[in-house]
This record gives sequence, C-alpha cells and structure tokens, in this order.
Amino acid sequence: MNRPAPFLRLSSLRSRLMLLVALAILPLAVMTVVGGMREREQAVEASQENLRRLTNLAAANEAQSIERARQILVDLASVPDLLGPTAGCNALLADVLDRNEGYVNFGLIQLNGEVSCSAVPMLHPVNLGDRSHFKRAISERRFIAGDYVFGRVIRRHTINLTYPVIDRSGNVAAVVFAAMDLAGLDTFVNDINLPPGSVLVTADANGTIISRRPDPERWFGTRVPVHLREAMQSAGRRAVVIQDDDGVERLHTFARVGAATLSDYTVTIGIPTDTVTAGARRAQLMSLVGLAATTMLALLAAWLAGDVLIVQRVRKLKDTASRISAGELDARSGIAYEREEIGQLAEALDGMAAALQKKEAARGLAERELRAADQRKDEFLAMLAHELRNPLAPISTGAHLLKLLHSDNAQITQTCAIIARQVEHMTGLVDDLLDVSRVTRGLVSLSTGVLDLRKVVDDAAEQIRPLIATRRHTVVLDLPLDAATVKGDHKRLVQVVANLLNNANKYTPEGGRIELRLSQDDGDYVLSVKDDGIGMEPQLVARVFDLFSQAERTPDRSQGGLGLGLALAKSLVELHGGSVRAESAGLGKGSTFTVRLPRHTQELPLTIAQSRGHTAAATPMKVLLVDDNLDAAHTLQLFLGAAGHTVEVAYCGADAVDVARVFEPDVCLLDIGLPDFDGNELARRLRRMPQSTGATLIAMTGYGRQQDREASMAAGFDHYMVKPVNTVELSDRLADIAAQQHPR
Repeated sequence: MNRPAPFLRLSSLRSRLMLLVALAILPLAVMTVVGGMREREQAVEASQENLRRLTNLAAANEAQSIERARQILVDLASVPDLLGPTAGCNALLADVLDRNEGYVNFGLIQLNGEVSCSAVPMLHPVNLGDRSHFKRAISERRFIAGDYVFGRVIRRHTINLTYPVIDRSGNVAAVVFAAMDLAGLDTFVNDINLPPGSVLVTADANGTIISRRPDPERWFGTRVPVHLREAMQSAGRRAVVIQDDDGVERLHTFARVGAATLSDYTVTIGIPTDTVTAGARRAQLMSLVGLAATTMLALLAAWLAGDVLIVQRVRKLKDTASRISAGELDARSGIAYEREEIGQLAEALDGMAAALQKKEAARGLAERELRAADQRKDEFLAMLAHELRNPLAPISTGAHLLKLLHSDNAQITQTCAIIARQVEHMTGLVDDLLDVSRVTRGLVSLSTGVLDLRKVVDDAAEQIRPLIATRRHTVVLDLPLDAATVKGDHKRLVQVVANLLNNANKYTPEGGRIELRLSQDDGDYVLSVKDDGIGMEPQLVARVFDLFSQAERTPDRSQGGLGLGLALAKSLVELHGGSVRAESAGLGKGSTFTVRLPRHTQELPLTIAQSRGHTAAATPMKVLLVDDNLDAAHTLQLFLGAAGHTVEVAYCGADAVDVARVFEPDVCLLDIGLPDFDGNELARRLRRMPQSTGATLIAMTGYGRQQDREASMAAGFDHYMVKPVNTVELSDRLADIAAQQHPR
C-alpha cells in the first residue's frame, strides 16, 4: 500500500501548522464575503437616496421656471392694454418677450380660438381652439401648463402655458399664453451632475418628452417608452430598476414638477446599475484578491517556517549529538538559543564544549548575514520597481486596442477606461518605488537649467487636475506676477509639487480646499501647499517624510499609495539644495508642507513659444465661424476678436453659405455636426463658391476617428482639430495661415 506524501500527513509538524493557519484565516474569508455583499447593498441604498435628491432638485428647478412663467401671465392678464387695440397688444407682448429669455412667443387667444395678437408677427391667421390647454384654462379658470406642442406660429418645440383673462364682471374674456422654448427649459437642469450613461427625462401628462439629457433636441416631442411611462404613474417616490430601450439597465427615481395646480409634468433620472455597484464590486474583488494572496502567503510561510524553525533544527540537533558522541567536541548546532525547548536543548549540547568560541563565531556570522541581507534588500527593491514596469506597457496597449475594436460596446469601453486608470495608478506607484530606490542608492542625476517655478506649478497642477476634479476640491494658486527663477530639473520639480498636491488631495475630504502659494523670502523661494484635511498628530509630523510612512486611512479615501511620495519629494528637494518641512495643528485641522529652494538671479531664456506669441496675431484676417453650439461659438468669437481678427458667426450650413458670399473669408472654422447639412458638405459648397474657394478650411469637431479625418480632408478641409480646441494651437495655426496668405 502506498503511503501518502509527507506534506499530506497530519502527523507532520508542517502539515499541522498549515492546518492551523487555514483555520485561522477561515473567519476572515467569511467576513470578507459577507462584508462585500453588505457594501454592495449599502452602495445601492446610498445611490437611491442620492438619485432621489437629484431628481427632486431637477423637478424643483423646472418648477421654478414654470412658476416664473405663471407669474408673468398673471401680471399680463391684469394689464388693460392686453384687451385693447391689436397694435398696442402686439407691442406690449413683444416688449414682454424681449425682457424674458427662454420664451419664443406670447399671445392672446379669443374665446373662439383665434389668436388676436402675438409677440411674433403672424403670417396667416392662427386658431388654437383645439388646444387642450386653451380649453382647460377657460373651463378651470386657472393657470394651465400644457402638453408638448410644435408651435404653429414660431415653428419650435414648445410647451404652451395659459392663463384666463377675467373681465370686471367675472367672466373669462380671453386667454393669454406663453410659448416656452423646450431648449430653454432644458437649461434649468444643466447644473445636475450625472454619472456617464445616465439619462434625465421630463415628460408631460401624455408621456411626451419635453426635456432630456443627453441629446435633448433629438428627443423633443417623442413618447416615453411604455414601461417607463407605467413606472412614472405608479412608482411615486420608490426607486425602480428598468431596462431602457438602449439595452442599459438603470435605476430610476421620479418626482413631480411642482404641485398639481402648477403642472402635470414628471421628472425621472436613471443611472446605470453597473455604475451604482461598480465601486462595491471593485472593492470586493480587491478584498478577495487580497484574501487569496494572504492565504497563499500564510500557507507558504507556515510550510517554510515549519521546515526552518522545527524540522531542520531537530535534524541539526540530531547531527550535532551524533558528532559529539563520536568525539568531535568542536561540533556545534548553530541554533540560536531561545526559551523554547529546541533552543534549550541546543544550548545544553553546545555547552558541552567551548560555548564562548561558538558564540563569537555565530555573532560574526550573524553580522555578515545581516549586512548581506540589507544589500540584497536594496538590490531587490530596485530590481522589483524596474521589472514591474515591463508588464504595464502591454496591459495599457491591450486596453486601448480592445477599446478601439469594440468602441460600440459601452461595457467594454467602460472596462477599458477602468483598466487604463488602474494602469496609470500602478505606473505612478512603480515610478515612485523606482525613484526612491534610485535616490537611496545615489543613482539619480539631475538635468538642471534655469527655469520658472510658476511654470513648474502650472504643469504639476495640470498633472494632478483629474484627481482633484474627482474629489471636487477647490484649488487656489497664489503665484507672483514676475518670474520665480531657480536652477533645477524641471521634470523632478514638477514631480515634487505634484506629490505634495496629491498628498493633500488624498487626505482632504471631498469638497475641501487646497491652497498653493509661491513667495520670495530673502534669497529663497518658498512654496507652500496647505489643506483643510485630516491633519496630523505630532508623532506623524516628525516621521511623515520617512519611507512607507502614511496617515491612518478611512474608507472615504480610496486613493492608494505606498507612502513614498513625501519621502521622494524630500530627497529631490535636497538634491536641488533646498529643504522641505511639514506642519499641522493636529487632527482635523489640516496640514501645510513648505518647500524652500535657492533663488537664481539669471534671467530666463526666451522660449520659442514666447517669441512666437508676440507675432501670433500680427496679421488680422476675416474668419467665418460656423457652429450650432451658441456658447462655444460665442466664446471662440470673443477669443478670435481679442486677437484682432474680424469674425462672422453662423449657426447652420445654409446661413454660412449666405455669409460667405458677402463676407469673403480668409479662414473658415467649421463644425461637422450641423443641424441642416454637415460640415463636409458645407466645405464642398464653399470650395465651389468664388468668394471662398481660396479660403483655408479648418474642421472643428468631436469626431476624431481616422475615417472621419479622411472624409473631411476629402471634402476639402486643410486642417482638422478635435474638440475641445486648444486655443494656443489654433492661434499658432492662424498665424501660419496669415504668414502664407499675406507674406511680408
């Protein structure tokens, strides 16, 4: 009969030790699984409450807009001129329209349904007697917020808000109405921040969409899906999970827009369920991975410890006893003497001969082993940081490739974004580990030059901006007007400032404040980073710049780290001849980190970008700007106008053709996604017109695929820029065009 292997027999000391370790870890495994399930439930509950709050906020914003419209109509109904001559009525309503944004018309409806006067001139008689809001305003004698309509006079997506005009005898003499632009109504919910993939819908009593995010224009006047409309009517304040028409399962909550006397509109917000549970899933996965790694390491440690601490030592004692019994009095066990039984037995055996000689030899051996272990530790740390970087590049490349191949799959795209963020985070940790290893081993060399500390701060703030935005911190930069010149390595100093900002970001609660101030003190520049975060105890302040030193974390600070950033910052600052120190008034009172660097008196060299900046707009040109986004168009128009260019703006392709025929532009900045025909077709038409055939055409669009670029270039564009457009790059490009068209 075959006997089981020694490591499978419980009679083995090592197998028993491993069994004890496994039993000790079992409760931790159960708690990890149960804790992950509870975190998932708590995440759903917290998301429901937050979603309900956002839905009520959106409904309140829209109710405020409708209440304002009601007040305007109440005031209009009390004006005597409203029932006077048509010319006076038209002038009155036109004046009201001019004074109130978000409305496209005001009018008066007679009892027979005829519109007798209107703020917008009517090309033909209009009868609104069939409108339900008109009939209800007469029968119910109150303000009515009507359902969605496509205006017969103004030809826009609107909701009509009506109010009866009561004469002195108490009878309804007419009905005054206001046509609210749905695009204007949609702006009242723009300040509601929603996770990616979320939808916000406002529907009237018939289930017709009057406001939606995203893509509101595409959805105006369409019907809410049946399952969502049924949930609107029955769910009330209860959150429900619904699979929408795009196949995405979302958690929805609902809220009524104002009281029943104000409107019959309902607002719903839905966020993807994957977004709700993503954080809990990641935390649970990391916990399970950590548990598995801990279990494997613990079992391995038990196996090795059983071999090293017990089995091998017993064998040594046996061998030593055999040698002594054979007459080798210089034989020694080589086992450290402890209070446990094996150590006491070894001490007794070694005491039979020259114990002192053996102790001295053992002490010398121990010292040599300690020095060798310390050297191996440094070499291993450097090797580990270096080797960990190798697999990160293919992981990152694979994530971007997967995203490119499956760009139409939202789940794969989201997963790729998660992978990219985690690779970036891992890269930062590895870079810090490698930098610390290099600093401690004296392998860091600085590429020094004269530089401006203000530029260092700007680059560091730009680098850390995504993390700051995620936690919604307020960052205040207080920089001097004049250049703060120092001599140092730009990349390394950016790393120092970024590490200080990142440290403040980690230990400052969401919505906190971080201040960065740069000032001059005698012969030094002083850069301080101050936060209102968790602060530090005096014991931590004294060792905060030590390797692997960290403050205690709470669950709300999810940014990982190894405790290397501040240690690395201190080492790099000292390599620049400066110093860094930390201060804190105590727990909950924030922290301040101060860097001092020697001031350098040499002037900064003039860079290419600076010298070019003086000539970027030397030759003004005529620029035609075409974009259906009013805010984007107006902002860019102001920028170009400030640079000295003459700018004409059009919001659709047809208007752009008419403007170009008169304006004869030098440069045309064209959006691709226009409401009537796209920018590629507009480019073809401009190329065929003698007034613009020689103009330089620049595409400005959110479409960045290669086939989009090729299609635009084939249509006649000279340049292609992806939104958001970099204004510095645009200025340089216009300067090049001006130099080509108007050479000096």
